[in-house]
Amino acid sequence: MPKRFSSWRTDLNHYVASINLCNLPPWSIASIHYNLNPQQLEIQGTDHIGRNLFETLNGTPDQEVRGQLFHDFMDVRFQLHQWQREASPSSRKSLKNSYLRFLRGWLFDSNSLEGAVLKGWVESRLGLIPTFHRGPISAIDSETYLRYQIERMKGATRTSAIFSQLDLLYEYIQYELRRSKPKQRHLTLFRGVNDFEEHGIVEKKGKGRFLMRLNNLNSFTSDFEKAWEFGSRVLKTEVPLTKIFFLCGILPKALFKGEDEYLVIGGTYDVTVLIGG
Repeated sequence: MPKRFSSWRTDLNHYVASINLCNLPPWSIASIHYNLNPQQLEIQGTDHIGRNLFETLNGTPDQEVRGQLFHDFMDVRFQLHQWQREASPSSRKSLKNSYLRFLRGWLFDSNSLEGAVLKGWVESRLGLIPTFHRGPISAIDSETYLRYQIERMKGATRTSAIFSQLDLLYEYIQYELRRSKPKQRHLTLFRGVNDFEEHGIVEKKGKGRFLMRLNNLNSFTSDFEKAWEFGSRVLKTEVPLTKIFFLCGILPKALFKGEDEYLVIGGTYDVTVLIGG
């Protein structure tokens, strides 16, 4: 049973929080050792909330249908379809802004209010503090971290139980990955960058190879050529399936249209840096 962990590791500086709601402590999830030997991450309470949903999905062979069943479950569980019945504009907005709103907001701008909420989910559930939001976050008592927390709170008030929605979204993505890739533990993914402002170099491993501390949530792609469109350098790394929070194409296109993008939970990664000519 997952439980709260209390830890503050000086070797990870500001990167791990005091608590999480996961079966592994934050310092472990953030480590390179976890990425090399990943274990399933269990978020407290989601196995109980989504049990009936996943039993239904087990008997559904079509992935598109499973995606619609997941959204329908979310719709009913969080009463998202009832937004028009609410008396006040704020109440209607709270229900209308479902998990889909936050995913779309991230794809538009990862430093938006929606981006702050998604990074806040990673911090709350896994205990990994962001290293960048509208600027580098050097410590939890920094002004940048305070601004991020304010945006996280503002964004979270826009919808009903958004962190619980994101809990189930993560569980659904993990379910689909285990079902489609039962023998696979990692994916080779790419990220285009123009500089390293958002990333901390932990150790240089060799020519073009680094141990790099990534932000607590990051956009990657499986398309090497597409990564070059987003920067003069491309980061190449092996991402544990358990650290994939979301990927485009897993939900029906009628619900969510996105490019070939993966939202990847951060930590210390062994990264190869490719430089364009």
